[in-house]
Amino acid sequence: MNADDLRALQAPLKDRYKAEPEAAIITLKARGDLDAESVVCRVDTGKALVEAGLHPATGGTGAFACSGNMLLDALVACAGVTLKAVATAIGFDLRGGVVSAEGDLDFRGTLGVAKDAPVGFRAIRLTFDLETSEPQERIDQLVKLTERYCVVYQTLARPADLGLTVRTTAA
Repeated sequence: MNADDLRALQAPLKDRYKAEPEAAIITLKARGDLDAESVVCRVDTGKALVEAGLHPATGGTGAFACSGNMLLDALVACAGVTLKAVATAIGFDLRGGVVSAEGDLDFRGTLGVAKDAPVGFRAIRLTFDLETSEPQERIDQLVKLTERYCVVYQTLARPADLGLTVRTTAA
């Protein structure tokens, strides 16, 4: 896909969202089924069934996906797609590359061992290793636009309002 193809693909959407801002508000959904026998949550991504379980640092076997890794996977996927879309839109010479993320967790927090230990990532690092001959100012532009338009990056950088609801049914 080139810049013209991308513009042609997105133009009708942009026009509609300008004319009807409410049409741009989409609710994405995820759902997981809890396992009755083990500490597992099955999430159907629409492309694959992922079974998430405890990380080995919290007593898991490592046989199941770790939700913390899944968060990093989502960041890498979103940043990678956004970077490619931006590169295409601005005619950036990107021949390939790798997007990676790593995050630091203190499992004392999640296990309730130390009240001063945070629950969740204390730091996340996103890295782009790019195959390009573009000058630094173009690379800086690509990164700036990728940061600006990456949904997962922006959600982590500026957390959304988060709510929790509990509904019960009798067994």
